[in-house]
Amino acid sequence: MHENHDAIRELQKAHNCREICEEEKIGILHEENDAPEFFEGGKAKKISSKGNGSMMNKLHAALEPPLAPITDGLRRDNPNMPRYMSLDTAEDAIHRSSPPSHDKALRMSHHRPRRCLTESDIKLVSDRRSSFKDDFGHAAAETYLITKLSFTLLKFLGIGYRWLSKLGALALYALFLMPGFLQVGYYYFFDKRIHRSITYGPNPRNRLDLYIPENIDSPRPVVAFVTGGAWIIGYKAWGSLLGLQLVENDIIVACIDYRNFPQGTISDMVEDVSQGISYVCNNAASYGGDPDRVYLAGQSAGAHLAACALIEQAIKESKGSKGKDSNTEKEELTWKASQLKAYFAISGGYNLRVLVDHFHNRGLYRSLFLSIMEGEESLLRYSPELRVQSLSGRARSLLPPIYLFHGNADYSIPCDASTSFASVLASCGAQVTTRIYEGKTHTDVFLQDPMRGGRDALFEDILAVVRAGDKEAQLKDATSEPRRRLVPELLLQLARSVSPF
Repeated sequence: MHENHDAIRELQKAHNCREICEEEKIGILHEENDAPEFFEGGKAKKISSKGNGSMMNKLHAALEPPLAPITDGLRRDNPNMPRYMSLDTAEDAIHRSSPPSHDKALRMSHHRPRRCLTESDIKLVSDRRSSFKDDFGHAAAETYLITKLSFTLLKFLGIGYRWLSKLGALALYALFLMPGFLQVGYYYFFDKRIHRSITYGPNPRNRLDLYIPENIDSPRPVVAFVTGGAWIIGYKAWGSLLGLQLVENDIIVACIDYRNFPQGTISDMVEDVSQGISYVCNNAASYGGDPDRVYLAGQSAGAHLAACALIEQAIKESKGSKGKDSNTEKEELTWKASQLKAYFAISGGYNLRVLVDHFHNRGLYRSLFLSIMEGEESLLRYSPELRVQSLSGRARSLLPPIYLFHGNADYSIPCDASTSFASVLASCGAQVTTRIYEGKTHTDVFLQDPMRGGRDALFEDILAVVRAGDKEAQLKDATSEPRRRLVPELLLQLARSVSPF
């Protein structure tokens, strides 16, 4: 037992620097044969660790989980225990090896800062808010990691003129919208209704933000939102503007974060998103939500990822099987596509084979895009428009009503992406509604219009679906005051003129 306590103290020390380890990722260097593959022209290209030693060592280290040494005393009591294992696995092993009478004391002496909330925890979530210092420190650490990985990636790819021009345009765009960003940022850190960085899974960036209305007297509808970011710069805080709008109308929102490239590729992203949706569906009632009124939403790359997760889940559910195919080990079906009330897809792309050349011309180069998507052969699997055509009748019937929103002045992802997807869905018998916003760009419907205040077409369209059948809520919406302006019109127009999106 003394050995167990020594091991626990060692793990506590390890946990004190765990967040730093996850940002710095001091890991085990891989051999050249384990180097990740990037793709050029649809063919895999192995990156040599000899030629790119410094960069590749950092990239490999960034993807390695931290390992904890196991004390000899604990291994004597547990001879089958390996000498090294992950922190989470080591902790679980230690607790299992402890006598039952000391279990409570051990739990009190060893607090795990990144565990998933239980149902009882979530009921008390309003009383467990972390400090501004902790939240700001965590956000800064994640920003540092994202920036570090981005520069590592750019070092390999090289910085072309398109990237440089877009980087400059992005800086100006953010500058013009800064009055709005500062106000939203203030609410993000200080609004009591926002509960940040709740862990939903074991992988890096498996966190979500919950927006919970005050004084919940009856179960509220829930929206699980997946943010965009070109599969590279997505972050859960990007959904804070929509989250604040919805929580003002007594709707619970969960903004789901996920691994971005190069921290993960498309399969990792879809896995994270699916796990986040599962967390929301299974815990909705615990924080005041109605499990029978859960909606899925996504914007840009987030709309694509959410659609991939939705279709994948419909396939699993339709087979009545818990695995991806008959040759794989079965896994638990933790949520169902059929349990969602609707799916809102905002400015998304759904046929990657068509979009790959368009993205290349816009600066998301083919080699980079195919690296994110795990090669040209994976474009079919991760193209919802193509994948839905091969679904069985049973799987198609499990899809919820789908609402596609897009601006016809969108140059990042043309609105044809939504209209084409809608046509395929309709031909497959799915229930689909399309709304095209005249003269709206990729960011108009999601950023500039909400910051403009007053009427917001996208928000009203989403609210109309969520409020359907609730006459009391509809009456309240009709008599509510217009939202206030966050950014002067001149700055909004300047931002629109330089937007890189």
